[in-house]
Amino acid sequence: MSAPTISAALGGRNGFTGLRLALALAVVVSHAFSVATGAAGDEPLARLTGYTLGEHAVNGFFAVSGFLVTMSCERRGMRDYVLARSLRILPGLAAATLVVSLGLGAVLTRLPVFEYWRDPHLWSFIRGTLTTFKSNAALPGVFESNPYRAPLGTVWTLKYEVLCYLGVLAAALCGLLRRRWSALAIVAGLALALAIVGGLRGSNLPKGTETALRLPLIFAAGACLYLWRERLRISGAALACLAFGAFVLARTPAYPALLFLAEAYGVVWLALEPLARGLFDPPADLSYGVYLYGWPIQQSLHALWPQMSGPALLAPALAVTLPVAALSWYGIERPALALKAKALGRRRLGTIEPAGP
Repeated sequence: MSAPTISAALGGRNGFTGLRLALALAVVVSHAFSVATGAAGDEPLARLTGYTLGEHAVNGFFAVSGFLVTMSCERRGMRDYVLARSLRILPGLAAATLVVSLGLGAVLTRLPVFEYWRDPHLWSFIRGTLTTFKSNAALPGVFESNPYRAPLGTVWTLKYEVLCYLGVLAAALCGLLRRRWSALAIVAGLALALAIVGGLRGSNLPKGTETALRLPLIFAAGACLYLWRERLRISGAALACLAFGAFVLARTPAYPALLFLAEAYGVVWLALEPLARGLFDPPADLSYGVYLYGWPIQQSLHALWPQMSGPALLAPALAVTLPVAALSWYGIERPALALKAKALGRRRLGTIEPAGP
C-alpha cells in the first residue's frame, strides 16, 4: 500500500513520450526479421510468446493511447478532444503518404517518373491511405521484388486507433466516463470474448478476428487504468502477479487476455514508476514519425541491397529513420500541435498528446 496511486504519480514527471519512442523503435526492430523474408514468425519472440515484438509494441501503444486519450477527453471536453485528435494524427499521416508515394516511390519505381505520376494506381494509393488507412496497397513499379510490396505497411493500426477514439467520444456523449464501472465491464467483456473465441477456435482463430478483439481490449484497459486512477496504484508487485498469471496460464484460452492486461498495466507502470520514468523523457516526440517512416525505409533498403538480411540492415534503417522522424516532428507534427493550441485559445496544452501507432 506504500505504492503511489496512478493519480498521485500523474502529478509529477512522466515517461510517456520516451516510452512511445521505445515502442516505435521496437516495431522497427521487429520488422527487421520479416522485411527480407516475408515471415513474421521468424522472430524469436513470436515463438516464445505467440506474438512478435512488433505486436507487443503495438499493444503498448494502444494501452498508452487508451490512458492518455481518455484523460484528454475528460479534461478538455468533446469539441477540443475531436480537434486535438484530428490535428495529432492527420497532418503527420498526410505528409508521410505524400512523401512516400510522390517522392520515394518516384525514385524507386521501375517506371519512367512521369508515367509513374500519371498512373491511376498511385492516386488510388494516396486516396485509400488517407481515407481508410489502407496498408496493403502497392505503388506502381515499387518494391516488386520484395516479399512485401506495401510501402506504408504500419498504417493499418490507425484504423483501430480512430475507432477507439470514436468509442471514447461515444462514451463521453453517453456519460459513461463518469461511471467507472462501465469501463471495467467493457474490459471484462472483451477479455471474456477473446478467451471464448480463442477456446472455440484455438490455433484456427483468424488473425483479423484476434486483432479486432485484442486492440480494443488493450485500449479499454488503458482507459480503465486512467478512470480508476484514484484507486489503483503503481505497484511492481501487482505487475509481477499479472505477468506470473500469464506465464502459468500460457497454454490456456485465458492466456492472451491476461497477457494483454499485464502489458497494459506494465506500460503505464513504466511511464509513471518513479525509478523508471526518468529514463523516458526525451525533448522531442519522435514516436509517430518512427512508426510511419520506419517501414518504408526498411523496404527501400531491402530493395536496394536484397542480398543483405533484414537484421543486417537494421542499423542503417534506424540511422535514416530517426532523422526523418525528427523532420516530421519539427516540420509537421509540432507545428500542428501549435495550431491546435492556438485554435483552442491557449499558448500551450498541458495534457500529454498520444500519437497513434
